[in-house]
Amino acid sequence: MSTLLIHNAEIITGDARPIKGGWILVDGEFITAIGKKEPLPAADIVVDAGGDLIMPGMIDTHVHFRDPGLTHKADIESESAAAVAGGVTSFIDMPNTQPPTTTLSAWEDKMSRAAQVSRANYAFYIGATNTNIDSDLLRADYTRVPGVKLFLGSSTGNLLVDSSSALARLFAEVKALIAVHAEDNARIALNAAIAREVFAGQPVPVELHPLIRDSKACLDSSIAAIRMARQGGARLHLLHLSTAAEVRLLRECKPSWLTAETCIQYLTFSDADYETLGARVKCNPAVKSSSDRTALRKALKDGVIDIVASDHAPHLLSEKNGDALTAPSGMPGMQFQLPLLLDIYKPAEVAAFTAARPAAIFGIQNRGVLRPGAYADMVRIVRRQHVIADVDSLSRCKWTPAAGITSGHAVVTTWVNGCAAFNNGTLSDNLSARPLQFNQTSKLPE
Repeated sequence: MSTLLIHNAEIITGDARPIKGGWILVDGEFITAIGKKEPLPAADIVVDAGGDLIMPGMIDTHVHFRDPGLTHKADIESESAAAVAGGVTSFIDMPNTQPPTTTLSAWEDKMSRAAQVSRANYAFYIGATNTNIDSDLLRADYTRVPGVKLFLGSSTGNLLVDSSSALARLFAEVKALIAVHAEDNARIALNAAIAREVFAGQPVPVELHPLIRDSKACLDSSIAAIRMARQGGARLHLLHLSTAAEVRLLRECKPSWLTAETCIQYLTFSDADYETLGARVKCNPAVKSSSDRTALRKALKDGVIDIVASDHAPHLLSEKNGDALTAPSGMPGMQFQLPLLLDIYKPAEVAAFTAARPAAIFGIQNRGVLRPGAYADMVRIVRRQHVIADVDSLSRCKWTPAAGITSGHAVVTTWVNGCAAFNNGTLSDNLSARPLQFNQTSKLPE
């Protein structure tokens, strides 16, 4: 195995103070030393970073790669390419595929596919249903499965869990992280019915999407999820928080068994963007007001929200036609999230909530930080202004809602387990990805 030396870098370790003018030595898959003083250690490959940022690769804990069953939109091969182009070295994929990943055999099929084609380290949730607790959820190996995905709002196939007895058993008996999409289905259905009546058969404007899937639908469902987790003694992870109301809820009381995520779209866009972007920014939960965005940004900085993910959910642009009720929800978000986050936050903050905290929450060993003994999952970021464009997207859908945004940061190189998976616009033919391993009993971040 070859050795790699990266020097003349601003190293953001994820768990210690940044090191300006530092160097990192990698031997095979692992970091062996980090320093600042000369003389530099010898290595087979030497990279002068020119003062650029070297950060832990992002662990994106919320993606939808559409594989299997929806691969005309995306698949593990295409979207893991977009991942490494965006500095994402590990991903956790959601179960709402066709067929849904609600059985251990379906989960194994995904793992086998990823082992063949993924450019980034990989893991896959198993989805809860009203009937699969005994057959699959209680039999899963949660050192290989990151957790259980629970939909309390509408989703694909049979993934909506609405049986009170199934929910009680899930929160009491499954000893793993339970990640919840929390939206009140009944309230959303009522709001949608009102919109249909008001518009009397005419298209419902897309900008009404955040009024149909409103803040109360999110808040009420999040409260219900917290109550069930408390009663069952479960580990709860609230996904894609989108409202100031949910932030206030967590500020009032956030127990040690509760963690939370928001997503790049809620930190970047607001309801004012529906006028120009239309269904490009239609997702579930909905992008809401600028005041919601402000509250989410502060909550992430304060640690009230623990992590940020992409909820990367590609559709072809031709499929995004429609109104507030008919256009499909979801957008690609993975490839450009790190540059956008670095435009908002300090590099050390970004490293914390995209790498170190996700690793701690999911118990991912030896990843998420740059230190001796850790896997060499790293990204080099240059401070350079550029305009994001659809043509830059490596996702199969070939577009991004961030098109037209000027960012001050860009990904130069992404290393996965010590190998350059992406460098200066070029993907490597060498697939170095590994399945992620989890320690569900690891200590949660403070």
